[in-house]
Amino acid sequence: MVELRTQKGWSQSDLARACHKDRQAIEKLENGKVNPTIYSLLEIAQALEVELRELVSF
Repeated sequence: MVELRTQKGWSQSDLARACHKDRQAIEKLENGKVNPTIYSLLEIAQALEVELRELVSF
C-alpha cells in the first residue's frame, strides 16, 4: 500500500482524506499494527484507483 500511495505522490494524510479515514488509521495499516476489514481495503483501493487484488497480493 505504501508503494501505491507514494507512486501517486500522496502522504498518509492525503490517502486518509481520500478514503474518509484518519491518518493514524492509515499509519497503523501500513505498519501492520491492525488487520483491516475487507471494506476498509476496498475503500483504500478505490481511493488509490487500483484493483483490490493489488493491495492484497502475496
